[in-house]
Amino acid sequence: MLDLKYAPRGWNSWDCYGAAVTEDTVRRNAEYMAEHLKDSGYEYVVVDIQWYEPGSENNEYHPFADVCLDAYGRLMPAENRFPSAAGGVGFKPLADYIHSLGLKFGIHIMRGIPRQAVTHNLPVYGTDGIRARDIAATASICMWNTDNYGIDPSKEGARAYYDSIFALYASWGVDFIKCDDICRELPHYEDEMVMISEALRGCGRDMVLSLSPGPALIERSELYKELGNMWRITDDFWDDWKLLYAMFERAEKWSIHTGHNHYPDADMLPLGAIKQVYDLDYTTAFTIPEQETMMILWCIMRAPLMIGCELTKNDPFTLGLLTNEGLIKMHERSRHAHQVFRKKIGDNEIILWTAMESDGANGYSGQYVAVFNADGPECEISIDLQELELAGECKAVDIMSQYECSFAGEIKVKIKEHGGRAFCIR
Repeated sequence: MLDLKYAPRGWNSWDCYGAAVTEDTVRRNAEYMAEHLKDSGYEYVVVDIQWYEPGSENNEYHPFADVCLDAYGRLMPAENRFPSAAGGVGFKPLADYIHSLGLKFGIHIMRGIPRQAVTHNLPVYGTDGIRARDIAATASICMWNTDNYGIDPSKEGARAYYDSIFALYASWGVDFIKCDDICRELPHYEDEMVMISEALRGCGRDMVLSLSPGPALIERSELYKELGNMWRITDDFWDDWKLLYAMFERAEKWSIHTGHNHYPDADMLPLGAIKQVYDLDYTTAFTIPEQETMMILWCIMRAPLMIGCELTKNDPFTLGLLTNEGLIKMHERSRHAHQVFRKKIGDNEIILWTAMESDGANGYSGQYVAVFNADGPECEISIDLQELELAGECKAVDIMSQYECSFAGEIKVKIKEHGGRAFCIR
C-alpha cells in the first residue's frame, strides 16, 4: 500500500528536454540528484512524454509519428535514445540503475492505446482473441497529441489492456506514473480514469499516480483524491510572472484538498537551466524574489516539488533554494494551509497565508505565516497579529534564513517586488 510521507519531490525531463530526453540525460540528472538532492527528500526521476518515439527533437510533437511497440501494442522505449532498452527489456535496466542510487523511477503515459496498435490490430495481452480494434474508442482523441486513441471501458478486454501495461511497468520497476490527457477532460473520460487507477493499484507494485493536464475541475476534487496521488491544477507552468501570479488564485481554491497521499499539483518548478533543446544557455526568466515566492507557496500548500531544470547546471543559489532546510521542513510539516487575505495595502497587493506546523506526532508545534508582495514595488508591510488570531509578543524563525526573531503586536517585514517572506511562529 502506497504511503507517501510527504508530497512527491523529484525531477521531470519536460521543462528541459520536452519529448527528446535521452538515457544519458536521465542518468546524469539522477546521479546529480543522488549526490546533491536526495538528502533533502528528492527521489523521483521521471521520463516525460514520447520516450517511445525515435525521432523526437524538442517540445513539439510529430503528428502520427512512428512509435515503438511490442507484439501486444504496448509502448516500448526507443532504443536509439535509450540503448539499455535493447532486446525488448524496456526500462528495467534504467530503473535498476536509478534504484541503485537510492532513488525511484517514473514515466509519462498517455490515456488509451497507441493508434499504431489499432492500425495493425494487435492482440491484447492476457485475452483470448481480443484485439486492439475491439477496445479502441476511435472518436476519443487527444486534442494536442496524436499518439493514442482512447479505450472504451465498456468493451471486453479494455481492463485487460490496462492491466497488461501496468504489469509491464511493474516488471520494469516503475515507481511513478504521470498519466496525461485524463485530468481536465472529465466527465467524458471518467470511467477510463477509474479503470486506469484500478489497474495501477492492482499491478502488485506501489506507484504514484499523477494526473495531467490541468486545470483540474474543482467540483471533481473528491474523485481526484480517491483515484490519484497528485493532479494538475494548472496547464503547463513556465517561468512567466503572469502564470505565477495566477497560481495564487488556484492555490487558494485547492489548498484545502491537500492531505495524506493526495496533493494538488501546481506543476514543475521552472528553475535553473530549462528549455535546453532550444538554447543551451537559457536559464529561468524568474527573478530571484519570484523564485523564492514560488518555493514558499509550493511548500506551504504542500504541492509536489518536481524540478524541471538540467540539474548539473545548477548554480549555488538554485541548489540552495531547492534544498533550503526551512522550506523543506515546511513542505513536510505544513498542515491546513490557506489564504488569510489578499488586499491592497498602500501601493501593493499583499497576500497572506498561514498553516499549522505539525510536530510529527500528535499535535502542532507552531504556526507558519507567509507574506507575498504580489504587485507593487519593494515595500515594508505591517500585519496586525490579530489577522492571524494571535496577540502579544511572539517568537518566530525566518524560514529561509533560520534567523530567530520576535514580533510584538504586528509582523513588520520588508518584501521585494514579487517577493515573499515566511516565518514559523512558536
